Amino acid sequence: MRRQFTSHAISAIALLTLGALPVGAADNVAIKDKASACSGCHGENGISQTENIPSLAGQPDQFIQWQLVFFRAGSRKNDQMQPIAEEITNEDIRNFGAYFSQMTSPKAAEDNDPDLSKKGAQVAVGRRCASCHTDSFAGTKAVARLAGQREEYLVKALHDYKAGARVGGGVAAMADVAYHMSDEEITAVSHYLANLK
Repeated sequence: MRRQFTSHAISAIALLTLGALPVGAADNVAIKDKASACSGCHGENGISQTENIPSLAGQPDQFIQWQLVFFRAGSRKNDQMQPIAEEITNEDIRNFGAYFSQMTSPKAAEDNDPDLSKKGAQVAVGRRCASCHTDSFAGTKAVARLAGQREEYLVKALHDYKAGARVGGGVAAMADVAYHMSDEEITAVSHYLANLK
């Protein structure tokens, strides 16, 4: 009897193969050339200058790999990313993860609203964000780096989780956290994280 695999099962199988390549594999010219195509949206050196487009620099290796797998499988939707992800190989995915994770993460700008950051810090503690994203909010393994990420992108991501429009690793935890957040809390925590030094 033949088994049918869902896109989630295929994604899981693909991910198991992702960790097989050493991080040093991202040091070759070919991956740098391929990754340069990402700079049009995600910015030079992986630091986005475009509204609602995340910075990739300094994101954990496995997190980047997972997101590309989700885009490629169609479980995470984005009109720009899906056609790109459909064309990349497992080796590309491993290399992109290693390449962007080794870049210097974005530096926070000067905080123009410390009171909002204070409220955001309280939200982060109350929602236990550090339990997954680490105390420094630098992320780890398949969990995203939040510190220094674009503020409006963090707002968008939380609203997408809250509305059930975004799926991916940790989706159950993120959907549960975001669902119970008010718009004011989302704004405050996004401001705090984007400005976190």
